Amino acid sequence: MASRSLNTPCVGLCSTVYGDAVCRGCKRYDYEIIDWNTYTSTQHEAVWQRLEQLLEEVMANKLAITDRKLLEQKLIKHSIRFRPQQSSYYWAYLLLTKGARLINNIEAYGIHISVPYDNQPLWELREQIDVEFFALSEKNYPTTLP
Repeated sequence: MASRSLNTPCVGLCSTVYGDAVCRGCKRYDYEIIDWNTYTSTQHEAVWQRLEQLLEEVMANKLAITDRKLLEQKLIKHSIRFRPQQSSYYWAYLLLTKGARLINNIEAYGIHISVPYDNQPLWELREQIDVEFFALSEKNYPTTLP
């Protein structure tokens, strides 16, 4: 499983090269992307934790993880890379990012969509989560850089 683990939040859609302070892809701050390869494991973990916390804040009222083990099995089955120690909300986000247009029954992945979000297509919910995740990341951008 270690070879399937994520080493960086990068999703290959970096917008900081166009001047964004927060990447529209991974939601890291520009300086975190620049300095990532020089960070210690403690600094890496702090970034991961912040991203997970913000994402959970966005997702908590939209869905519930009903079976973490099932979700993990599905991620492995579909070759979706994830960090085993990550929040199950982050796992759900990765799943929606990769397969929102392909999944017919999200309950079969150990996820329950909350009312009123259960009436919209999964791809639309994923886009809404992404927009809110980005906005929250921008809102939390530090006013003084480390």
